[in-house]
Parts: sequence; C-alpha cells; structure tokens
Amino acid sequence: MQAFQISAAGSAPALTETDCPAPGPGEAAVALRACGLNFADLLLMKGTYQDTPEPPFTLGLEAAGVVTALGDGAEGFAVGDRVAVFGGSGGLAEAGVFSTERLIRIPDAMSFEHAAAMQIAYGTSHMALDHCARLQPGETLLVTGAAGGVGLTAVEIGKLMGATVIAQARGQDKLDVAAAAGGDHLIDASEDLRSAVKALGGADVVYDAIGGDVWKAAFRSANPGARLLPVGFAGGEVPQIPANHLLVKNLTVIGFYLGGYMKFRPEAVRRSFETLFAWHGEGRIKPHISHTLPLAQAAEGLELLRSRKSTGKVVITMGGS
Repeated sequence: MQAFQISAAGSAPALTETDCPAPGPGEAAVALRACGLNFADLLLMKGTYQDTPEPPFTLGLEAAGVVTALGDGAEGFAVGDRVAVFGGSGGLAEAGVFSTERLIRIPDAMSFEHAAAMQIAYGTSHMALDHCARLQPGETLLVTGAAGGVGLTAVEIGKLMGATVIAQARGQDKLDVAAAAGGDHLIDASEDLRSAVKALGGADVVYDAIGGDVWKAAFRSANPGARLLPVGFAGGEVPQIPANHLLVKNLTVIGFYLGGYMKFRPEAVRRSFETLFAWHGEGRIKPHISHTLPLAQAAEGLELLRSRKSTGKVVITMGGS
C-alpha cells in the first residue's frame, strides 16, 4: 500500500510503498478513504508537535474508512463498518491499524470526506466552548483565525450555542467565509484587534488559535470575568500570560488540547463526536472543505495549510466508495 511517511527525523515526508498492517489485540484494520489535514501535521513534520512519534511514521491525525479486519478481543465493531478514526497519526495512507477505542461509527448519510474533516476541528471547538468555557447564550465570543480549520468551526458552534460571534480573519474572502458560518461582526487581521473588539463591547470568551501578538490583543480585549482559550499557535509564537492581569480582571485561561483529552477522558471526546455527528445529520453543522486532493498530492495539501491559502479544511482522499 501507499503511505505518506516521514522516514527519519528531519527528513521531508514522501509517498512510500509499505506493507499493509495486520491488526493486533484490540485493534481494527481500516481501509482509509479520506484524511483531514491539520496544522499539527506541519508540526509533526518538524518534530515539534507534543505527540510526535518516533520515525518512521505516517502523517495524518484524523481519517475515515471501512473496517476490513479485527484483532483478537476487538469489540464493538464489525468488518464493513464505516468509521471515523482520530488516530493521532497514520491517516495519510491507503490503510491503517488503530485501537478500537479510537474508532466511532459514522452515519450512512455522512461522506468519508465530512467524517475525516469533522473530528479535530469540530471536536476542539465543541469541547473547548461547551465543556471547558461553558459559553452561554447572549455572551460575546471572539474567534481569531476565524476562517481556518478550527476557527471556522468555533464561529459555527458559537453561533449555534447562542453567542454573538466576533470573527477575525485576514482578507475579505476569508471574512466572507466566516460570515457565512455565523460571524456577526467581522474584523480584518490588518485592523487593531483590541480597539475593534472593545468598540463592540469586549469579549466574554476568547478562542485563539494564532498566538503571538494576536493573543496579546485578544487578551487585552477581554471583559472582566472572561474565559480565554489558547487552542493553538499558528502564528509561531507561544505568548506568555501576565498573571497580574488575570488577578485584576478576574480572567480565566483554559488550556485545551483534544489529543490530551483522548488520553485521560476518552469518553468525553466520544460523547462530543456523537453529538457533532448527530448535529451534522440534522443539518445544523456542515464542514467547509476548501480543497479535496488525492493522496499523491498530500504535499500540495500541506503547503496550502502552510501558506494559509485554504479556508476551513483540506481533505486528502484515497479512493474507494
């Protein structure tokens, strides 16, 4: 089979011919049909992601496909089941082996592309805003990087939860995408973020995937008692948080990492995914996929993320039905 692998530390990923894996105890073999790309894949390539495996390994944190075989003791699934898998790696391949704890059935009406695109972006936003920040109807939510993979879902879910959503993104095309997802107020990345948000009454919840100066401006725009969620650092700089400002304004900063929850609260992640898949079936949410490319063009898909030329998700497909 073909897999988009990193063969050694520091090496560029490449499409590689490798053996089809066989499932071990508690595992399922899955014929993969689609894989969602994430900013974390770029960090995995550099070896700077918090959960980077030892090489060689296959990129691709989230995927979807069909169960083809089960190892000893694997329960809850059958050959032929359509599943989504949040594996953490292994998704950019024609097949993979994953613990059944990482699988969730997908509805017959859901495409593999949507299933692959939903898990990390929607799971991060849903758990961060609902489980962690307890976003309430009528509150004001600020989302930075609002046209990106996780940012766009935060706009959509925040609006679904009854918040007034301030969406920040770069350029009119991306702002239009954020508006279509439910953004009530739009701020271009070239504007003074703090001043613009303060003019709108400040933010009760901040959802930031950019870091750096964007986080600093968002932090200063927060209302007293606000909750702030640093969910990523796409801008490249991890900001430092002044504790004295937390004290004076009674702010709460909540770190959130979906992969971490998968390790110590997997049942919470599963419940979130089940909720999101139900919402998808009801037509309440719909993944925005700006690019769909075949496995042979995985490198081009990752470059779209690196150069910020995509909106929402980039999905790689592996064929099949």
